[in-house]
Amino acid sequence: MSVYSYPLMPVQAKKPHAKPSSTATMVLQNDIDLLNPPAELEKKKHKLKRLVQSPNSFFMVDVKCQGCFNITTVFSHSQTVVVCGNCQTVLCQPTGGRARLTEGCSFRKKGD
Repeated sequence: MSVYSYPLMPVQAKKPHAKPSSTATMVLQNDIDLLNPPAELEKKKHKLKRLVQSPNSFFMVDVKCQGCFNITTVFSHSQTVVVCGNCQTVLCQPTGGRARLTEGCSFRKKGD
């Protein structure tokens, strides 16, 4: 007998992991109608990855000046400063993408 004697423990077989009992009740979250996607999801996608490609830009038809209430048509992604024809106040300023309207100006989209 050796100096170090350990009692031998019986080796137990590993049990396989139990599978879920009811796989028919699982609901997949990826059930989306690919031919008729919701409008909210289509607006969030990149302009080239939509089901029907469409640009992000639009024409703001009725941009009202806050001083003289003159109505001007402005492109949404204009790259120059747009001023009112009557009172020469700034209606919108360009940014990297969409133009920023000045406070007090209101607009309406064309076609919607």
